[in-house]
Amino acid sequence: MDSPTVLCVDDLPQVLELRKAILESHHYCVKTASSGYTAMKILEEAPVAAILLEYKMEGLDAEAVAYQIKQRFPKLPIILISAYAEVPERILWLVDEYVLKSELPEGLVRTIERETLRRKLPPLSVEGTKRRGAIA
Repeated sequence: MDSPTVLCVDDLPQVLELRKAILESHHYCVKTASSGYTAMKILEEAPVAAILLEYKMEGLDAEAVAYQIKQRFPKLPIILISAYAEVPERILWLVDEYVLKSELPEGLVRTIERETLRRKLPPLSVEGTKRRGAIA
């Protein structure tokens, strides 16, 4: 079975190198993009399982990138990464998860696993949701 591919987007090369090393040590294939423009080009060329998107970047910011991704690839999970404890709510509506940069690597990997697994599971039917709600 092939390892899932994660696209890391950050305008700081040293951060990209570190994230790539961490994710590869957890058996992910990793693509990197130093800008939102590069990220969009990579997404057009090859499928990825998830995107790690830095909040503060030069040029095309995370909000614009997340918006474009959701328009073109609505099922692709976007995990926003930021050093800021709070980000504008409008961007949180565009992403699937929000992780602080201070999060330990294992927490980031668990978030990626959770989001990629969620995309693989079949959606619950309305009937299944009703039954589950009745039991709880």
